[in-house]
Amino acid sequence: MRSHTLTYSKTKHSIQILNSLTVNIHITENPYELLPEDLFVMAARINKKRSFLFVSKVLGKHIPIDPKIGLLTGELLASRYMEKVKKVETGKAAELLSAIKNGTDFLNSNPFIDKDHNPVIIGFAETATALGHAFFQSFKRADYFHTTREQLANQNSVITFEEEHSHATSHRCYADADLLYNKREIILVDDEMTTGKTAINIIRSIHERFPRKIYTVVSILDWRSPKDQILFDDLEKELGVIINNVSLLKGEIDVNGTPEVNKGQSAGELSGQTAQISHIDISKEFPELLSTTNEPSVTLNGEIRSTPYLKDSGRFGLDEKRQAGLSVSLAEVGQSLSRKRDGRNTLCLGTGEFMYIPMKLASLMGEGVKFHSTTRSPIFVRNDKDYGAQYGISFENPEDPEIAQFVYNIPDGCYDEVFLFFEREPEKDSLMPFINQLKKYIKNVKVVYFNGGGKNE
Repeated sequence: MRSHTLTYSKTKHSIQILNSLTVNIHITENPYELLPEDLFVMAARINKKRSFLFVSKVLGKHIPIDPKIGLLTGELLASRYMEKVKKVETGKAAELLSAIKNGTDFLNSNPFIDKDHNPVIIGFAETATALGHAFFQSFKRADYFHTTREQLANQNSVITFEEEHSHATSHRCYADADLLYNKREIILVDDEMTTGKTAINIIRSIHERFPRKIYTVVSILDWRSPKDQILFDDLEKELGVIINNVSLLKGEIDVNGTPEVNKGQSAGELSGQTAQISHIDISKEFPELLSTTNEPSVTLNGEIRSTPYLKDSGRFGLDEKRQAGLSVSLAEVGQSLSRKRDGRNTLCLGTGEFMYIPMKLASLMGEGVKFHSTTRSPIFVRNDKDYGAQYGISFENPEDPEIAQFVYNIPDGCYDEVFLFFEREPEKDSLMPFINQLKKYIKNVKVVYFNGGGKNE
């Protein structure tokens, strides 16, 4: 029996998950006439607060994608933002849609949103860090940072807010407060809004310290009910602000039932296999290319990690000048990594919040490359067609053993090799449990890290 069935019409869909959970969808806005099944499939969360998950086919989180698609989706959202909020036709939408549909290489284009528009753009960790960054790279004049679940030892978060349905609820922001001491429009970028409570929470947190007049919330999917949308209207009146909303697909959902997670099957254990494991230290190969920052972090059990972060990943703030420099640097690194490929089918795997740089590099490594990322989200695994998590690996986060991590949808023997990307070099003892899981499915594992060896700018 299939675990995921879809009843389709142009605006109404009924999706059954694990034969016991039904999600009914009524699409109310679809400006580019996108097919829902091209954007997502469904899965069951192992989460008492929310039992279902829209598993994106364009985000590069849970499902492997052509990395160009993830970057193009951010650009398409930026074009849609200009159309809907600024009433300006960019002339890019048709070209971007064609590129997404046909796999045409529309990357390495210059930013297409002119200098008259200079918002502060914030991507939501951990799922939308790459999406927010790809959205930002479309602007000729803007600033970007993403929220983080990381806790720094010597810095206070400039704003903190909660994501109530998540397994890791607290978001922190470590960009310079000067980025927010202004009256510029703030654009919040997330992959999906279900209730919109996370966006409301961050708008309240920002407005308390850094009030302004205009906020915009951008997402691929917007499932807010009329009642949820009224909460945004009420917030506008309460704060005296304008809150714009932009999405590629908007509608309402109705969820019934409970996933029968105890009756399913999990991915089978494979016997131990020999594997080739190698390490690539980008900071040694390109010692002057990517700058780092001395910001020690604190794990959940209080351990201090002093290995440097990358300065331009997005966590600490990024303007268009630094983004231009990052693009040049990544082009060079991408060429180097492409020469290190040993097979025709390559997986590039980001880790946690570290998504944009690995996704961008994957897009520069040639044909036959797929990209996705590890995640904190526990999802029930069922090896059935059209289900969103057909295979699954669970492991302790090599960078914080108190945090469970997962990676989905890696079939045995599908890839010749995997490039496993870490922002900071993990300790070998902490890394090996993950490697031992991963090598059951992919026999050639290349661990790539950018720790910089203590180099600072």
